[in-house]
Amino acid sequence: MNYITIDFETYYDKKYSLSKLTTEEYIRSDQFEVIGVAVKVNDKPPTWFTSRVKDEAIHNELVSEFLKMYDMDNSVVIAHNAMFDGAILSWRYNIRPKYLIDTMLISRGIRGANARHSLKVLAEDLGVGQKGTEVLDAISKHRLDFSKEELDRYGAYCKNDVELTKRVFDTMTPVPSKELQLMNLTLKMFTEPEFEVDVPLLETHLKNTIANKEALLADSGYDKKTLMSNPKFAEVLEGLGVVPPTKISPRTNKETFAFAKSDEGFKELLGHEDVRVQAIANARIGVKSTLEETRTERFIGIGSRGKLPIPLRYCAAHTTRWGGSDKVNLQNLPSRGDSAGILKRGIKVPEGCMLVDADSSQIEARTLAWFAGQQDLVTAFLEKKDVYKIMASKIYNKPEYEITKDERFIGKSVILGCGYGMGHVKFRNFIKMQGVDIDEDFAQEVINTYRTSNPKIKKLWKDTDYALDQILEGKSADIGKSGVVSFTAVVNNAGVVLPSGLTIRYPNLRKIVDKETGNENRVYDSREGQTYIYGAKAVENIVQGLARCIIGEQMLKIAKRYRVLLTVHDAVCVLVREDDIVGGRAFVEECMRWTPDWAEGLPLDCESGVGKNYGDCK
Repeated sequence: MNYITIDFETYYDKKYSLSKLTTEEYIRSDQFEVIGVAVKVNDKPPTWFTSRVKDEAIHNELVSEFLKMYDMDNSVVIAHNAMFDGAILSWRYNIRPKYLIDTMLISRGIRGANARHSLKVLAEDLGVGQKGTEVLDAISKHRLDFSKEELDRYGAYCKNDVELTKRVFDTMTPVPSKELQLMNLTLKMFTEPEFEVDVPLLETHLKNTIANKEALLADSGYDKKTLMSNPKFAEVLEGLGVVPPTKISPRTNKETFAFAKSDEGFKELLGHEDVRVQAIANARIGVKSTLEETRTERFIGIGSRGKLPIPLRYCAAHTTRWGGSDKVNLQNLPSRGDSAGILKRGIKVPEGCMLVDADSSQIEARTLAWFAGQQDLVTAFLEKKDVYKIMASKIYNKPEYEITKDERFIGKSVILGCGYGMGHVKFRNFIKMQGVDIDEDFAQEVINTYRTSNPKIKKLWKDTDYALDQILEGKSADIGKSGVVSFTAVVNNAGVVLPSGLTIRYPNLRKIVDKETGNENRVYDSREGQTYIYGAKAVENIVQGLARCIIGEQMLKIAKRYRVLLTVHDAVCVLVREDDIVGGRAFVEECMRWTPDWAEGLPLDCESGVGKNYGDCK
């Protein structure tokens, strides 16, 4: 199989560029114009193609003929930012490579999410050459605006980019085969989309959303500017005889208005006995929140242009998990509120197909128990017992059959939230945000019960603290289930090697002294700056990384038979023919319960739903 490296040069200006538009908007725009393209087959010298014909349609035909000479449908195509080049091949020239590989994504996997991944940086860091600057001279220039000499220089620049991309690829490989497969699967969610957008449904939703906001404003009796301004909103409250709620800002440590919709003081306004106060509080939420409108408008825009590409970022997170990008983040579509699910219902599959949405049940809690060797909890999961009731039974010291719904909620919150060293204060705040208030003493009792009941998990935190200290001394260390992960002490890039072959990295791991307490703390460099790391936090990183490894391998098993369209956290969305939905759903569930060889004994389970759209898969 041939390895074909490719790079497109396209028209851009100050307003029409990838820095101003999403990749989808840019490529599907009427302004889109291919100036030229460079192609390199294996290790042969790259070839540049452009034309001087005036007719743009003829030019595109010539580009298409040039590209189809290379049989990309049966080749591995390499690009730097393959989401861009792959989408051009697919959407503009109907060319769908057998495999898509992205050197930028390889860098994410190997160098870590916190590193820089531009072609310029990679070429310099790896010592494979230097990127040119000719692209800076191409702004606002259409193909026919270039002289022949300028096009030749632009072509040389593009060929150099292709050469650098191939050298970067050769230098950073080999990459684990399964990770390359996952990269290809992720890229094709974007470049070969199947989801359609129900534009009429979302247009109606947008009209209703706007109308509701206008109604809220009318009911409040105040204008938008007054409600959006904190000082003016405070004055309105005072005029109604209400003392404006306040809080201490964690950033400034000064008193400030508690007007965020998640603030307890503001929540009390929403339930105030005076309906006028309720009205202005609801109206403020309405005018301050524009996310629902902007998202809906964006989906409508995409739907008017074609199918819905899924722009997932491979290894976007520190833990190697996927993340959203391109301003279309399906990782956090709303599931609560008056309009919950409407955006999801606006994402549908083609006629004759159905969607299977399979969610791995409690994968982090299960993986943590298994990895720590907390066998009683593992057994409970294996036997499909209600682990939330079991935990609640220990907390409230009474039989499981007497546990109430509210008590089970506490047990659930403990199992899902306290496996990474959460203290009683944080736990109390955690459940308070979900509408449950407990006193400080009981919160402490809950935490103590969890830790006493799960000594192996508590020990894992301490073992991981020790492992972090070991790699600071340049030594390796193993923790948890034998042979699953290992700590590595690479200079300035220490981290945890996962079963996938990827590493959770802690760049420049070191100890610093707290000036106020004199205590030593471990920190590493991240995009957010100096980030603290300790045993329980590293355990959280590892468990999330292991969960991602599992989901990734499950996706590859599913993809052998069905098209995987999306992954959201621990869920996988799969396209199945309508006449195969029973067998397809069973197969997907079977794959989501399967464990890799390195995870023998891990008690996985899943739940699934089916529907003609994403929102109906409950």
